[in-house]
Amino acid sequence: MTSESPTSPPARPPRGRGALAFVRDVIVIVVVAVLVSVLIKAFVVRSFYIPSASMEQTLMVDDKILVDELTVDWTGYERGDVVVFEDPGGWLEGAETEPPGGITGAIDWALNAVGLSASDSEDHLVKRIIGMPGDHVQCCNQLGQVTVNGAGIDELDYLNLPDGSTLASTQDFDVTVPEGAVWVMGDNRNRSRDSRYHNEQPGGGFVPIDKIVGRVVLRTWPLDRFGTLEHSTAAVGVPDAAQ
Repeated sequence: MTSESPTSPPARPPRGRGALAFVRDVIVIVVVAVLVSVLIKAFVVRSFYIPSASMEQTLMVDDKILVDELTVDWTGYERGDVVVFEDPGGWLEGAETEPPGGITGAIDWALNAVGLSASDSEDHLVKRIIGMPGDHVQCCNQLGQVTVNGAGIDELDYLNLPDGSTLASTQDFDVTVPEGAVWVMGDNRNRSRDSRYHNEQPGGGFVPIDKIVGRVVLRTWPLDRFGTLEHSTAAVGVPDAAQ
């Protein structure tokens, strides 16, 4: 009978090396997650909250929304789109707030960078596109409708007007939208400082398209209002702008 020599147990890596490898893997995962979040925020979708009542009842104060930044690069914008945009100049005058400082500010900056915070929402505005480049936009026809290139648009499905009123704007205007810009208005028409309010300013109340962050596609909070924002068909019959 031959005796078998006992086999030696496999060598175990030093405990310290295993802990270091675990920490390294965690750091790599966190870094990759942060980079992916930053890229998504920069090029795909971005989160905001609604700071004012100008878009009620479509968007309520403190609603959380997601904005599509990607597909609009190919499809462009259309009349009826609800969009978030940077201040074109003077629209938010007197509304600026100082960002938090110290550790709180640093944490907020980091969360905002990866899309987990939307503290810059008050530096942006949200309105509905009414006029595209070249459009002749006017208020109002005999039915109280805003007209685009001579055609009235029926906005009653989303407008928030006083009871019994069908007048789309209490302020008259007659503008032609320049190239590279849009004319925007809030759904809460009598409580919105939109293109009409800024019509006499140097920018004429128009919003440069390159100031638009993206199109609002989803309400994410509160949960009882969760859902997509349906595209309005109010301007379907509007003719092309005169060349």
